[in-house]
Amino acid sequence: MTKNTRRLPGTSASENYDFSEQVGHLLRRAYQRHTALFQQIIPDTQLTAAQFVVLCSVRDSGACSLSQIVKQTAIDQATIRGVIDRLKARKFVSVRHDEMDRRKVLVSLTEAGQSLVESMVPFAFEITEKTFNGFNPAERMALLYLLNKMCAGDGDEEE
Repeated sequence: MTKNTRRLPGTSASENYDFSEQVGHLLRRAYQRHTALFQQIIPDTQLTAAQFVVLCSVRDSGACSLSQIVKQTAIDQATIRGVIDRLKARKFVSVRHDEMDRRKVLVSLTEAGQSLVESMVPFAFEITEKTFNGFNPAERMALLYLLNKMCAGDGDEEE
């Protein structure tokens, strides 16, 4: 049993609950560390991690809808609109209506957006390396496997 599940005799479950050992708390701290590294290393001080992920998603998909970007990035619809608006204001993406369905908005990278992504990728690799600082190759692989399994959600993924 781990510290967060062990119950001492004569104590209630709430007395033994250590928030600092809970998965949500640890994931949040790891994400905060990664985000801090992103902000320290990425040379474009106006570019956020969420914006970079959206740019990469659009680069990988070509012209795509907001719902596709939401699905690929796991950023909620309300937030994605603000991210797209900020990227559009900086001329990194263009937004147009789909010719087949005028209600559908398609987002594409501009040349400036493509150049930005290409120039930021080496820094993104550096951020990943620093996030993994102190991990051996097996630990890196295990962590990525477990995070992907957790993100799959239903646990029915083939192993």
